[in-house]
Amino acid sequence: MESVHPIPGQPQTTPTYWSRQVLGLLIEDLRRDGYTVIGPRIDQGAIVYEEIDNLSDLPLGWTDEQSPGSYRLNKASRERYFDYAVGPHSWKKFLFPPRVPLMETKKTVDGWTMKEIPTKPTKLAFLGARACELAAIAIQDNVFLSKSYTDSIYQSRRQDNLIVAVNCTTAASTCFCTSMDTGPRCTTGYDIVLTEIENGFLVETKSEIGANMVRSLPGSIASAEQMHEAELALQGPLHKISRRMETKDLKEKLLQQLDNPHWEDIASRCLGCTNCTLVCPTCFCHSVEEVTDLTQDRIVRERQWDSCFNLAFSHSGGGSVRNDIRSRYRQWMTHKLAYWIDQFGSSGCVGCGRCITWCPVGIDLTTEVATLISRETSE
Repeated sequence: MESVHPIPGQPQTTPTYWSRQVLGLLIEDLRRDGYTVIGPRIDQGAIVYEEIDNLSDLPLGWTDEQSPGSYRLNKASRERYFDYAVGPHSWKKFLFPPRVPLMETKKTVDGWTMKEIPTKPTKLAFLGARACELAAIAIQDNVFLSKSYTDSIYQSRRQDNLIVAVNCTTAASTCFCTSMDTGPRCTTGYDIVLTEIENGFLVETKSEIGANMVRSLPGSIASAEQMHEAELALQGPLHKISRRMETKDLKEKLLQQLDNPHWEDIASRCLGCTNCTLVCPTCFCHSVEEVTDLTQDRIVRERQWDSCFNLAFSHSGGGSVRNDIRSRYRQWMTHKLAYWIDQFGSSGCVGCGRCITWCPVGIDLTTEVATLISRETSE
């Protein structure tokens, strides 16, 4: 029998075993309980997160191939539902939506009227969240639900979530969650977690609501063979993840390189397209815009995603503070990996690798960090 190395944070309780069909029953139960179930499905050549109705919506038998500036779906050599890494979407899309109406102004015969647009309560169940994504949700919780500031929109969309996580059994070449201590195994932040094996799933729970749902569905105590198969599967991403980021004293090292000439080299390649910030599961920059209809009799104030790569984002007083891509890229990287720690007590990066995969020119965050902190500051 092949030896298995213990996984850090491994739960000590015996998991439950589910056949594949039970996952379909879980989806049905969640929908019956009033949840909108969000999970992975294929759309326009990528695995994205959208509402799902049943088991057939999941990407059975598909995997992804990722590298800097490249993403491709391929038929997998095995029939699994979660045999892929992460795609362009993150759960941020549902908790901190790209566009949210805040207030409506209308022209009437009696003049202009204004009213706040309330947030509609919604119960969201996330199916297929990975360890790095759970870490990203925790980071955004810290941003939007802090003691000093609570975002009511985020709070309303976050409070009734149920999270069914999935342990990674594969990894993309752009993943570096092991460097950020965020994966590949889920240890916290979920209600139910699945580990996919040949003909089903090993199921563990972290909350009472998750335990109650598992007890209500047909399952059995996992056998020693099934647990061994799952542990072997969990070794897969540990062997595949080769990208590394040196995080020891990274904040201090990076802030010593603000005048490093390598920023110019990065800027010569960067398109300023904002892709890295849009696919990032933790970036939270936004702006507020007034959107009118064609008659200009109705105006809606909307909160929209924004990016520190946009020239207008840093506009203050008579002009923009960061006029070139060099300064905007530097702002993004130093905020993500250094200033974020001062603001929120942790790094803003979870090592999901999306910013590398979805950069059109393949700029690799880990490579650029390594180059920066290995060079002396320019005089």
